[in-house]
Amino acid sequence: MSPALANEDALAILDDYDFELPESSIAQNALAQRDAARLLVVDRESGALFAPESEYQVRDLRHFLGPNDLLIVNATRVLPARLVGRKATGGAAEALLLGAEPISRAADGSTESPDGRGPRFRALLKCTGRVRVGLELVLGRSPGNPARVEAIHDRGEVSLRFAPGSDPYALGEAPLPPYIRRDASQPGDEDLERYQTVYARAPGAIAAPTAGLHFTSELFDALRSGGTSIAEVVLHVGAGTFRPLDAEALQSGRLHAEVYELPSATAEAIARTRGAGGRIVAVGTTTARVLESCCDDQGQLAAGRGQTRLFMRPGGAPFRVVDALLTNFHLPRSSLLLLVAAFVGRESLLAAYRHAIGAGYRFYSYGDAMLITPRPGAAQGA
Repeated sequence: MSPALANEDALAILDDYDFELPESSIAQNALAQRDAARLLVVDRESGALFAPESEYQVRDLRHFLGPNDLLIVNATRVLPARLVGRKATGGAAEALLLGAEPISRAADGSTESPDGRGPRFRALLKCTGRVRVGLELVLGRSPGNPARVEAIHDRGEVSLRFAPGSDPYALGEAPLPPYIRRDASQPGDEDLERYQTVYARAPGAIAAPTAGLHFTSELFDALRSGGTSIAEVVLHVGAGTFRPLDAEALQSGRLHAEVYELPSATAEAIARTRGAGGRIVAVGTTTARVLESCCDDQGQLAAGRGQTRLFMRPGGAPFRVVDALLTNFHLPRSSLLLLVAAFVGRESLLAAYRHAIGAGYRFYSYGDAMLITPRPGAAQGA
């Protein structure tokens, strides 16, 4: 089989995870109340919907979780990594900062390059005309940061050098996905708040762990009052979340690398939950990837930090940690959709999506949520 044909065969797999979504189903704004998002509840074993005629909201999550259950969230913090601006000679330009070069952003927030020439960032750059080395830009909110293209890489990435002493994030905006449309002339102050979870603490993501956007302090209090424990992991969502799946990922079974942390306290909480017969409930696909990345073939969980390229998909590795999954409604043909399909089954997933589309659920980052759960008492460790 030729490499080209192999690529075509690999990409053809995605045809099984395609669906038509009306433009009106894509949520363009966050709801006024985070936990007022609608909640579709699916039985993981059968794929059946829990009372599909009912109008559950995320704030009703307390009715589906209870004593001995453990809810785990991703505490990454989204950086204001989107810089809208212009070329120095005129013409629109926009950059998405992927990270500082040649070293990571320091713990104190500094991005200054060790050579004293100002911070250098890897970025995705779009602008009118041709991108070339030496291109001068002014990026970010007024007055803007001067920047210069120092190198051009593959996949649309460049290296940008900013002025000494500048912090490009200080003039940045929320890195909203392209399907959320904003007028470039209007600062997105509301998005800086709403495209961020209320518990975000660890800066490093360039996309939000969107299932977590629904939570409020009041909802956490209600869950704790019902006996549900809360723990956290960190996974810094990277540029791969904006990119379509390619043949290489499908053939290798590996995704883009993302930095994660599983704290010892969370690993210990999981062990206690298992011992008590409770369920491990992952808030979002990013949390699920951390938990499954830290578990070996024997089901042993190891706390620590590292990078993961784990690609959870139908026919791949089984879920060994996660019992229930709270997740938003995802793009067709995406790695996120395949992860959910691996968790609940392709037919059950697509049936739930058909119901959600017909019932007017809101899709994607600012959209509604789905809880996929076994019956209480049916946890893997029970």
